[in-house]
Amino acid sequence: MLVSVIIPTFKEGLEIESFLKRLVRAFPDWQTILVDGNSRDGTVEQAHLAGVDDVLECEPSRGAQMKLGADYAKGKLLLFLHADSHLPEEAGAMLEGVARRGGKAWGAFRLRHNIPEGAGFLMRFLLGTADWRSKGNRIPYGDQGIFCTREAFEACGGMPEQALMEDIEFACRLRKVSAMIRLPATLRGSGRRFLGRPFRSSLCWHSFPILYRLGVSPERLARWYGHAR
Repeated sequence: MLVSVIIPTFKEGLEIESFLKRLVRAFPDWQTILVDGNSRDGTVEQAHLAGVDDVLECEPSRGAQMKLGADYAKGKLLLFLHADSHLPEEAGAMLEGVARRGGKAWGAFRLRHNIPEGAGFLMRFLLGTADWRSKGNRIPYGDQGIFCTREAFEACGGMPEQALMEDIEFACRLRKVSAMIRLPATLRGSGRRFLGRPFRSSLCWHSFPILYRLGVSPERLARWYGHAR
């Protein structure tokens, strides 16, 4: 098997069914793994109905969830995908090509957010800023669809089991192994984390990576951030 896609979820409920069905239909040869954070809201049941290959559960920590999924994966390449992200059609050939070439390869996609209906100027500006960052960042965020070969995953020490900033920590580990591949394709993301609190979400999005590098613990950052997904 060439590609295993790992999807961490938490309280997605009925909203996740269409996303999963679309993913399974578009990439039928991939292993799909959903790791739920004990949601108890129907997320797991929807995953089974959508035809996901493997459905796992553990405590609600995105780092721990993705590590569990990676340990269970059989593919030569691991793709960590958020439950509100949509892969472009050309992603299949691109990722399978990386898997076939092997080595300690890793990378991410460019990102473009779907603008929620009724979004004001502030939200549009903030989402545009996030999209712009994804075109040239050296340390990708998790919503860009970080991927790596199994060899790169093992060489970097694997996925950190932490409450927040797991994507930043993981990308920093991978950077020590090899140079990042930025695929010439755009992943569509959701702007839902900005709904209801756009300024606060943007403040966290810009400041937390800096605070993390200054030594603030992932647990403290997670308490400040809350559970907006």
